Amino acid sequence: MATDAVAQLADSLAKTQVTEGELSYKGQGRKFDNAQSVEEMVKEIQEFKGLQALRLEGNTYGVEAAQAIAKALEIKSEFKYCYWSDMFTGRLRSEIPPALNSLGAALMTAGARLTVLDLSDNAFGPDGVKGIEKLLKSTACHTLQELRLNNCGMGIGGGKILAAALTECYKQSSAQGTPLGLKVFIAGRNRLENDGATALAQAFQLMGSLEEVHVPQNGINHPGVTALATAMQHNPQLRVLNLNDNTFTKKGAIAMAQALKHLRSIQVINFGDCLVRSEGAIAIAEAVTEGLPILKELNLSFGEITGEAALLVAQSVEGKATLEKLDLNGNCLGDEGCDAVREVMDGLNMGDLLGSLSDDEGEPEEDEDEEEGDEDEEGDEDEDDDEDDEEDEDDEEDEDDVEEEEDSIVNQVSSPPLVPRSPDAASFLCFPSPDKLLKLGTKRALLFEQQVNTPCHEFLTQQTT
Repeated sequence: MATDAVAQLADSLAKTQVTEGELSYKGQGRKFDNAQSVEEMVKEIQEFKGLQALRLEGNTYGVEAAQAIAKALEIKSEFKYCYWSDMFTGRLRSEIPPALNSLGAALMTAGARLTVLDLSDNAFGPDGVKGIEKLLKSTACHTLQELRLNNCGMGIGGGKILAAALTECYKQSSAQGTPLGLKVFIAGRNRLENDGATALAQAFQLMGSLEEVHVPQNGINHPGVTALATAMQHNPQLRVLNLNDNTFTKKGAIAMAQALKHLRSIQVINFGDCLVRSEGAIAIAEAVTEGLPILKELNLSFGEITGEAALLVAQSVEGKATLEKLDLNGNCLGDEGCDAVREVMDGLNMGDLLGSLSDDEGEPEEDEDEEEGDEDEEGDEDEDDDEDDEEDEDDEEDEDDVEEEEDSIVNQVSSPPLVPRSPDAASFLCFPSPDKLLKLGTKRALLFEQQVNTPCHEFLTQQTT
């Protein structure tokens, strides 16, 4: 009896409001296939006076069940909060758009004015975005402040549809004198890639109201990162910027560093696992030094940053009274570099704010490794650009890519050679020094063998011609 009573109480609490105006069915793990299966829920929604929030997450709803719930929402004009994440587990992807269409249409019919729309963890893909497209363009979303679409598999196509819908919503709401003021945007793990991110960046730039942006793990490279950086400059109230596990490289990191100089309200920067590299880290350190007065957290972990650049990052947080954490783990500092960073942070009385350095990769063995990585990166980016050009059939972009490839070739010619040439070996034999010996690399023995039979004065002649 006692067990039954506890179960009944738990069930009752799950169904009743958690906060004022909220009805929750969260996390019950139930499967609702048709209208009959949601009869009790529909009745409770209809009888709930002043309904503002409905939690459906953690269950699974078929098309008929969603349509029945939607019918009940058509009279809820005070409705504001859609907590509808993880509500299509085990459903066919084709079932999701009509279910979302029904729910969205009901909110429009009710004249609802949404504040939060959370559809995270619903793997609905681009078609799912089409299912909420009309809702996003409607007056129901003119008041939207939080849009949460984490882990929805939107892809590039879904990102573009979403960007167009937000742009239309902004234009229509502005025409009515109440421009869309979206504050929180969350869309991690969606494979937006460069094109999806660039499309959304244009919408973000137009709105200019964002306070939090979370787009980790989206396969975004420097073109998309640069577009987002430009957009962020037009959102001066931005507090949180999370781009974890995308690929900045030097170009993207420098562009983002320039954007940071315009963001005096920024508190949390998460560029971990973004391959910002040393030059990018130096640029970010400069931005931190010059501004960011209320910075709380800076994450530059796993970015192939060397010890010298990491020291500049550590020095840049001097005087940041609000700082709570600096994360430089997983970079290429080496033991001495780690000790030097710790010493700097201790000297600033911030030693306890430095995250663990336990996953440090150690110093790069040779400078050539980084140069080869840069060249591979440029080659990969050129290949990606070529694929985009073939899809778009844009001749002008083709010409731009050719110019980029030519620039890459110029950079390779003007950069130091990957393998030391024989005059370097000759110079060492005539005027030996530890530095020259190290620069000869792992093939030094072979180079010496090639040169020992040539007189020293001939080496000097080669050096001066």
